[in-house]
Amino acid sequence: QVQLVESGGGSVQSGGSLRLSCAAFGYTYTSYCLGWFRQAPGKEREGVAAIDSDDSISYADSVKGRFTISQDNAKNRLYLQMNSLKPEDTAMYYCAADPRFCAVVAATNDFGYWGQGTQVTVSS
Repeated sequence: QVQLVESGGGSVQSGGSLRLSCAAFGYTYTSYCLGWFRQAPGKEREGVAAIDSDDSISYADSVKGRFTISQDNAKNRLYLQMNSLKPEDTAMYYCAADPRFCAVVAATNDFGYWGQGTQVTVSS
């Protein structure tokens, strides 16, 4: 049973930073895509960043240059370093995992596993 658990969310002022972490339990696939998504109230879920098992990385245009996705395979953890946060970054952030490469999953964002989410609130 795969379980993803996010942490690190919180409330910060505009311009501040947060580091989200996602711990993966029971995930034994050798190939994978790991992603961060967010959903603000009244808005559709959107992809923020993704990384796969060959370290291919992609970012949404809205976060390029501000957010950095990384992984620690030894700890089975996924991270999202968020700098220069803006009020429009306020959302529930979710990590997701899938045994397919990101180039395949990105077509539908149909990840097989999802965490419960961690709230990020940025005040102006």
